[in-house]
Amino acid sequence: MNATGSFSLWRILLLAQLREQPTRFLVTVFALALGVALGSSVFLVNTSALNEFGLATKRLVGEADIVIRGPHEGFAEQVFVDLAHNASVSALSPVLELEVALSGRNDTLKVLGLDPFQAASLQPTLIGDIGDGVFQLFAPDGIYLSSAAAQALQLHRGDPLPVTVGSSAKTLRVLGILAESAYPQPLGVMDIASAQWTFNAVGRLNRIDLRLAPGTDVDALRRDLGKVLPPGVVAIAPQVERDRAVTVTRAYRVNLNMLALVALFTGAFLVFSTQSLSVLRRRRSLALLRALGATQSQVRRALLGEGLALGVLGALIGVILGIGLAAAILKFLTADLGNGQLRAVGASLRAAPLQLLAFFAIGIAVAGVGAWVPARNAARQPPARALKGGDYQMIARVSWRSGLGLLLLGAALAWLPPVGGLPVFGYAAIAALLLGAVLLVPAVTLKGLALAPRTHRVVLDTAVAQLRENVGLSALSLASIIVSFSLMVAMAIMIHSFRVSFDHWLGKLLPADLQLREPFGNDTAFWSAADQANLAAIPGVSQLEFRRTRQLLLDPKRAPVTLIARGASDSETGAELPLVQSATAPHGEAPSAWISEALQDLYGYKVGDLIFLPLGGRMRPFTVAGVWRDYARLSGSIVISRQTYQAESGDTGANEGSLWLKSGVEAASIEKLLRARLSNGDAVEITTSSALHEKSLQIFDRAFAITYALEVIAVIIGLTGVSFAASSTALARRAEFGMLRHIGMLRRQVIGMLADEGILTSAFGVIYGLALGIALSLVLVYVINRQSFNWSIDLDVPARPLALLSLVLISAAAVTAVISGRAALSQDAVRAVREDW
Repeated sequence: MNATGSFSLWRILLLAQLREQPTRFLVTVFALALGVALGSSVFLVNTSALNEFGLATKRLVGEADIVIRGPHEGFAEQVFVDLAHNASVSALSPVLELEVALSGRNDTLKVLGLDPFQAASLQPTLIGDIGDGVFQLFAPDGIYLSSAAAQALQLHRGDPLPVTVGSSAKTLRVLGILAESAYPQPLGVMDIASAQWTFNAVGRLNRIDLRLAPGTDVDALRRDLGKVLPPGVVAIAPQVERDRAVTVTRAYRVNLNMLALVALFTGAFLVFSTQSLSVLRRRRSLALLRALGATQSQVRRALLGEGLALGVLGALIGVILGIGLAAAILKFLTADLGNGQLRAVGASLRAAPLQLLAFFAIGIAVAGVGAWVPARNAARQPPARALKGGDYQMIARVSWRSGLGLLLLGAALAWLPPVGGLPVFGYAAIAALLLGAVLLVPAVTLKGLALAPRTHRVVLDTAVAQLRENVGLSALSLASIIVSFSLMVAMAIMIHSFRVSFDHWLGKLLPADLQLREPFGNDTAFWSAADQANLAAIPGVSQLEFRRTRQLLLDPKRAPVTLIARGASDSETGAELPLVQSATAPHGEAPSAWISEALQDLYGYKVGDLIFLPLGGRMRPFTVAGVWRDYARLSGSIVISRQTYQAESGDTGANEGSLWLKSGVEAASIEKLLRARLSNGDAVEITTSSALHEKSLQIFDRAFAITYALEVIAVIIGLTGVSFAASSTALARRAEFGMLRHIGMLRRQVIGMLADEGILTSAFGVIYGLALGIALSLVLVYVINRQSFNWSIDLDVPARPLALLSLVLISAAAVTAVISGRAALSQDAVRAVREDW
């Protein structure tokens, strides 16, 4: 047979498969399409959101070559004067960039204070859109809003915009609305002098954008500036500003992409099992083709072509579905897949052809890999043996040594460090453990069945005997469900462990009755010492503890870390934190600081190390007294006592607090008194600790909702594989059933035998999947989670949900086996036996 003959053979087999088993064909295509759709949509959403962030940051930074960045409270304007005299600087733009608290709203607005004449050359997009209204910008209370900000705040030109400075309210006036193309995210633009006056920052800046003279070595000048800038002020490359969202969210995005591909990975096993069982069902037809002159390579190519055809169709549908799903997420969920940090209002879909082609190729490759082994085995099958019938065993059996070797390899990979901050070897360990465990299924099944005792019950003993003789067939049936179920078990254990750890963490940090804070992340609203004394004097308040949080830049290449000042003394501060490590000896003369696990991993600090923090215009030394668990700040956090913070910085303000009530006092009445004592009381977030605890857990569950959905999809695909395996096996064994009927076994006994086989097979698969899932969960909890997010969690197994899920899967498999058996027994016994003559 020539090439034309090979194509004809492929076409005949494919059309016959579609004609005889259209449902199986379409469901397999759909499973592949679903995997490709999930992977491509998650990728497209994240790419579009990051592109939106990149464009927004680029418009803010503009044409700068170097960005001088300081703390939010700013640095002296003298830095700007000094830089203006630097011969290497051709243009520079002073900036006051603040997250401004909005009065009456528990929200903030990013506001840029700019010199419109200096910024015209470095931020031309922002200033150019103001146009002739640039002189209006000099109004002391004037502000321009971006289109997104105006829509979010429901404001128009001429409307007032109340903001909070300290604990007082001030009112700005909207001068105009910027075009949507000027800046896509919420933003306000003010004259820098007006911004300094309004926000009590006269003589202070926190950013300067520099354009350098032609021929200047940018990196060399940036290093030189870093040596002379005040403490806490750094010179960074604009690209670092643009890539910050990429860096902060990279681990979350990569993990989500890997999770989305789980369905595709499970789909590969579905193709493998369905193609193997399809080959088994058509063994006589394939043997007849061999007897008529088809070569091994032609049969192999034809069967492989079947799998690739499934892949092409599934990948094409998947890419189209992925584009549609991504567009819907961008429109209705503003690109938020649970992380919150990638929320991008107005982000447009960027469907890059190369990336979509890559997902299309992945879908085809997955189907090809799943079809390769069945195609190779079928081609190697001797025609005479296949024509004889009764051959239910797999021809190719991979040695148990390969499976054991992969398990050992996976265990070894789990100990390797991350690569570029990503758990690359952790993912490889998961893949090796999965494949190794699947390869061990025949050997473990055979060993378990060999140990099974005789029960002297005809139906059950016959079922066990059939399973012993068809170990390879059982392995085919179990492959997809073991993979999907073990992954779901691993994810369920990891998420449950995380939730339990998160719950305990909240309980440690929220011991008070009420929690109050100014809008999260704001730079302008705080309570003065007088405000704090006024609040503490409210009748019914037993104790009131205030905290101060602010951002510090420790490394120009990294996101700012959060400094938290809490506790009246070092001993009190340490006792309030959920510590995972602490010093066993006195720290020395420097005051104590407690760092989060993220800071420990990212910066390499250890307990007992000396760290320097920019406070009060100087680098202040602190001794690391312990490491604490912080699930709220991915870029790291540092905790010091509030007494130390006030002594080192001179800042007596606070923006968070915890309040304990006297016995019998109602929280609602105290909340009213708190709001009445503050001029911006409506903007302060006041909630009971129990309500905040519950709300935080709801946010946690929402963040993992897509994870649950992806895992459920993977298990559904696995159950589909079990269903196909049961039906194909029953059809392939019709002659066997006929012979059992001839020797006296009743129809109900045959069906009972199939039910027992289904229960035993699925029970083995569930137990095996549970054991494998627990092993995989160890890698997820202690390797991938820690290396991705730089925090630890305590292992906790959700026994009851897993037991319930196991029972559901076993029952579903048994019911499927019975239904398939009834269909196979629908013809009479004589006709069934004649098929095997």
